[in-house]
Amino acid sequence: MAAPMLLVLAAVGGWPLLRTIWFSLTDSELADLGDYAFIGLENYVGEYGLLASPEWWQAVGNTLLFTGLSVSLETLLGLGVALLLNQASRLRTLLRAALLVPWAIPTVVSAKMWSWMLHDQFGIVNHHLLALRVIAAPLAWTADPQLSLFSIVLVDVWKATPYMALLILAALQMVPVDCYEAARVDGVPRWQVFRRITLPLILPGLLVAMVFRTLDALRVFDLIYVMTSNSRDTQSMSVFVREQLIDFGLVGYGSAAATCLFFMIALLSIVAMGLLRKTFERAAA
Repeated sequence: MAAPMLLVLAAVGGWPLLRTIWFSLTDSELADLGDYAFIGLENYVGEYGLLASPEWWQAVGNTLLFTGLSVSLETLLGLGVALLLNQASRLRTLLRAALLVPWAIPTVVSAKMWSWMLHDQFGIVNHHLLALRVIAAPLAWTADPQLSLFSIVLVDVWKATPYMALLILAALQMVPVDCYEAARVDGVPRWQVFRRITLPLILPGLLVAMVFRTLDALRVFDLIYVMTSNSRDTQSMSVFVREQLIDFGLVGYGSAAATCLFFMIALLSIVAMGLLRKTFERAAA
């Protein structure tokens, strides 16, 4: 039963991938997909290839910066929220349900909502900051090159922190209560309990959550595209691919960028799986 299913999955996922790789080796254009020539690695290493494109490297840098900042903040905040939700409380069920709201809202809706909230003239964020005299003049949160990417990071943190918190909470609830009871009887300080009991036991689950979020952040598209469109200051690799394919009609060049993105994520996945395997083996020993 498993073999036919694997064949179907391989066909559904493998054929588009192979087709994309093939197009990346051609000069194909959207205007006429049937009329193209094989040009080898020209889209990758040619005079005007990806490796020579400052726009591509800026998109790579934006993506890595976005991923590093968002995953780090989401992990820290998610851990804090999970520790709070893990405490016995009558409101725990209600708080867990409320926590899911940002994650449940579609990303496009969240991006549009925050775009209006961060609007320089009509946004509620500037309105309150001006009222509190935190700022002297309205800020263009999504247009200012120094603020736009960080604004998107904050929106992503708002949306994805609940996801991290729930994954970490699941790991926390797997920690045996006896460990905490023994530490309490021995008079171990709370910080030492967290450092020597909680953190080592939830580390495998924490790493899994971080890997999932990292892979998801590397392919970010909708949040950035809705909030800042094709701005070079925030353009991610996925937005760059879309621009080359749709706006410029350069199917070969866009396919090369998509192929690079795929192999980057695939390589990271392989490395992450190896690290997770070692972590689980160490935890089970």
